[in-house]
Amino acid sequence: MKKLHYLILILTFLGILRLNAQDITLYEQINGRYDFTFIGNTMNSAENNPTFGYITSSSSAAQLNMSPSDRIVRAYLYWAGSGDGDFQVNLNGNPLTAERTFSHSRFFSPNTFTYFSAFKDITSYVQATGNGTYTLSDLDISAFEPLHYTRKTNFAGWAILIVYENPSLTLNQLNIYDGLQGVPDALQINLTNLFVLNNTNAKAGFIAWEGDSQLPTETFSVNNIAISNAINPINNVFNSTNSITGSNTLYNMDLDVYEIDNYVAIGDTSASITLSSSQDFIMINTVITKLNSQLPDATVVLNNVATACNSRDITINYSVYNTNSTEILPANTSISFYIAGQFFGRTITQNPIAIGGFETGSFSLNIPSAIPNNFNIQAVVDDTGNGIGIVNELNENNNTFSIPVELTISPEFNALEDITSCNLGLTRGLFDFSSYESAVKTDPTQAVRFYENSTNAEAGILAIMNSTNYEALTTPKEIFVRVDNDNCYSITSFSLLTNNCPPTVYNAVSANGDGSNDAFFIEGLRDVFLNFNLEIYNRWGKLVWTGNNSKADWDGTVPNAIGGEKAPEGTYYYVLNLNDPDYPNAIVGYLYLAY
Repeated sequence: MKKLHYLILILTFLGILRLNAQDITLYEQINGRYDFTFIGNTMNSAENNPTFGYITSSSSAAQLNMSPSDRIVRAYLYWAGSGDGDFQVNLNGNPLTAERTFSHSRFFSPNTFTYFSAFKDITSYVQATGNGTYTLSDLDISAFEPLHYTRKTNFAGWAILIVYENPSLTLNQLNIYDGLQGVPDALQINLTNLFVLNNTNAKAGFIAWEGDSQLPTETFSVNNIAISNAINPINNVFNSTNSITGSNTLYNMDLDVYEIDNYVAIGDTSASITLSSSQDFIMINTVITKLNSQLPDATVVLNNVATACNSRDITINYSVYNTNSTEILPANTSISFYIAGQFFGRTITQNPIAIGGFETGSFSLNIPSAIPNNFNIQAVVDDTGNGIGIVNELNENNNTFSIPVELTISPEFNALEDITSCNLGLTRGLFDFSSYESAVKTDPTQAVRFYENSTNAEAGILAIMNSTNYEALTTPKEIFVRVDNDNCYSITSFSLLTNNCPPTVYNAVSANGDGSNDAFFIEGLRDVFLNFNLEIYNRWGKLVWTGNNSKADWDGTVPNAIGGEKAPEGTYYYVLNLNDPDYPNAIVGYLYLAY
């Protein structure tokens, strides 16, 4: 056996193969100048019902012959057979693995008889390959044929459903339904999402398996009316035929197309298909309908919702599409906006939207304080604000779109104290406030930057790059702090201050002109204590020099001495009056003068 059962079970367990719901349901809706056709073939060399011996092979071929003006837009491969399933086949030598799978079973004591079908989207391959011979091979049901032969249900086959576009066609709606449902005794399939504008050239097609021409026991009805055509008698509609080619040797499968103009009415939004059989076992895999249906199909997408920090005003940016449609969407189509099911506002489209076109717009709302900061906003196109639309559409169930919104508020922060440093002259100071980057945070995810002024802080530009050794040329200096979090920010500040620190006296003077300690230097004095007064006395208490902020440092010269004499080497004493309210007492000390 080519594929072991345990491999299929493992793949199914891992989620590689999916066993879909079996009911025939809508798979895809396509609108435009489209029509459909089938190609395919059976693997049976004869009908299984009257034939003795095994008749199922693993390969067969069919011919595709499309008009040059037909453009293929969909190509869906279905294959089926008796047994648990073969989900890996070859098409023209190319290996394919099923994307979706279906199963069906019947119990006839003492055995359960299983059947399968599989699906693969081969659109790109058929578009590239075009007309010619298509051969499906490596479809193996041999392990199950002996059991199924006992009930004459041994079969295998394949089909490609092709949807094509042609500019000469009317604007149609194609609905593709699939699954795997069996008959007998009776089966009703409800086809939904229809809208019949004109019933001319309406048709329905089927991919069906296991019908026998030798068993004229089944009927096919649309809206309770039995129908037939030239190769499908009213009591034997699943009879191994192909309506496209006229073949009656498509053993144990059917590719049939029926005109249903007289069985659907203008305005219908659904149809009922009923199959009945008193003896012949049939499985329906795919149903496709084509109806003339010139209507728009409005959909809406919320591209984004713009919010501002500390504001409950929002701007909703949206796009309205008319993509999968057969008519222009008129201008003034309503778009309504809801929060928690409550209507909050409405706007309209500005222009007619062409088939396949779209229009963008924006709408502003103020969100009441009763609404939490986190909420979902829903847009509904073709809705006047009461859940009711006024435009007939191909699909009335695809008009909504929802997006989460978060209103942002300024982040919390810790207060920062002012920083004081020594006055380096004229209120200049050096500061290290790098620790404030973490100190201001209440949340570690917050981003913190420092700025020279409030304008830069609000704009988030020209941040201070050196917070460890920042020089303030004058003080007090206000530093602004921007704390960012979740697209919102807060601004706080602190001040840089200076005070007059005690000066530092260097009491060794070597006035020899070598450029080192040539004068009596007191650090932190000039440009800080602007009104200081300095007196220098010799050891006998005689005043030899006085100075202030306007005089140079003492270099040992004694003013008014004959010949500008230098004071002799030795110990001298100074009296420094800072004349500062913080330092009311004179600073007294000694210095040593040398040459």
